[in-house]
Amino acid sequence: MSKTSSDLLYRFIKSLTAPEKRYFKLFAGRHVIGQKNEYLKLFEAFDKQENYNEPLVRKSFRQLKARNSFAIAKNRLYDTILRSLDSYHSESSVDVLLRSQLHYTEILFKKSLYEESLKMLLKTRKLAIKYEKHPVVYETYQWEKKLIEKDGYGTTTEALIRELLESELLTLDKMNNYSEFWNIKSRLFFMLNRYGKVRDVSELRNFKTIIDNILLKSEDSAHTYETRYLYNHIYSAYYFGIGDYASSYKYIKQHLELMESNMEMLKDEPNKYFAALTNMIYICTQLSKYKEIYKWLEKLNKIPDMLGRKSTEDLEIKLFSSSKSAEITLYIQTGQFKKAELLIPEIEAGLKRYKNKINKIREASLCLNISTVHFAMGNFNDSLKWLNRLLNDNLLDANQDIYALARMLDLAIHLEIGNTELIPYTLRSVQRYLTKRNRMYRFESVFLDFVKVISKAKTEKSKKQSYASLYEELIKLNNDPFEKPVFENFDFLTWAESKVTGRSFAELVEEHVHEKMNQNK
Repeated sequence: MSKTSSDLLYRFIKSLTAPEKRYFKLFAGRHVIGQKNEYLKLFEAFDKQENYNEPLVRKSFRQLKARNSFAIAKNRLYDTILRSLDSYHSESSVDVLLRSQLHYTEILFKKSLYEESLKMLLKTRKLAIKYEKHPVVYETYQWEKKLIEKDGYGTTTEALIRELLESELLTLDKMNNYSEFWNIKSRLFFMLNRYGKVRDVSELRNFKTIIDNILLKSEDSAHTYETRYLYNHIYSAYYFGIGDYASSYKYIKQHLELMESNMEMLKDEPNKYFAALTNMIYICTQLSKYKEIYKWLEKLNKIPDMLGRKSTEDLEIKLFSSSKSAEITLYIQTGQFKKAELLIPEIEAGLKRYKNKINKIREASLCLNISTVHFAMGNFNDSLKWLNRLLNDNLLDANQDIYALARMLDLAIHLEIGNTELIPYTLRSVQRYLTKRNRMYRFESVFLDFVKVISKAKTEKSKKQSYASLYEELIKLNNDPFEKPVFENFDFLTWAESKVTGRSFAELVEEHVHEKMNQNK
């Protein structure tokens, strides 16, 4: 479906839930005068369409054929749907409720009902302070100033004016504190999402430059719940980016404890909670804390019940992508490929249902995970299909680590399938990409050299020798902290071992997991 302006109304109508559609029809019946039937007919005409077809709808509305009449009707219907949703979701979140109460404050003020306006204002401020909605708190002080000014300062005192100023400055300080922490977090996450984990000493210095900010010297510099949340979030991401998972675990745990001790705040923004749970599951997997993983996974699976009727499509999308990514990654890392395979239809359906709405990095990760599962199960054509979905999407190459890894896995699949005629072309393409990026793991150089050699090997013995050499080189790299991240999303070391030993890749992954579990007992 195209995303031109002409189909905006259609896509909007199709995004509505069944209860929202029912409410709109009631709302239109009460609030639309004169053209009520036309609005409802136009709404239903678009709602019934499986695929967008405006010319077909136009034929049914001859009375709107005058120049721009149909476009005007569409715009007015769009606005009416927005107003109905505003009414329907009037108490869906603290932010919506606060906006409404500020509006009530303004209405009462303009009616000269100053006492009632002040009462509503104080009620709004109390709620805003409870949930740390500091911009709203600041706005309440602006309304209080208007109430003081309205009668020439006759009903106030110098002490109250001074108290108002101090409270306002304290609120501004909290807002500024949050902005500073948000800026640090965003710079760090931009680097992580764009370039991936640290690959060498110079990149480590760049990360450290961000984290050396004076604000991060102590958690005491975080003045509110929101900035304490950001403090732990920043450090957990920093240590994740440099591969120090033990330290990342410490901060994610503090992160989760902070959120779980502030359940009211948690309910207002549950997406932050399930994102932290997803991160914890991944870190526990890397630290071989297998028993602990299931405790966090159980909490993640309980979130839909926690959301209840407050769930929105935005939250559903984030929960789907976070939870399924965490679950399939867990099964891959622990060698439970059959369980991972059972998740694929559900993930595929979700990707189709939320097409173009899922975060591109998360979508790329899911495609890579599904490709990995098919690879482990020996379904190489299916593995290639999912990998091509990633590689052929121009927007999915924004994360250099995922995209580069996909190019390496693409070569491995061609070797498995025996597409020897495609390997030289694919190899040149990968080399151009990595050269242009100017940011290579040593692994990538070793692997490309291996592909050059094995693609020219004539006998099974020479091929096995090439795999044995690769295996020895990868053992060395696996002990390098800057190289270890490349083995996290796909275990090339175990793949090389499977080619040398003649054993199943999936079987070896599972065996190595059991070895780690026994070591941790």
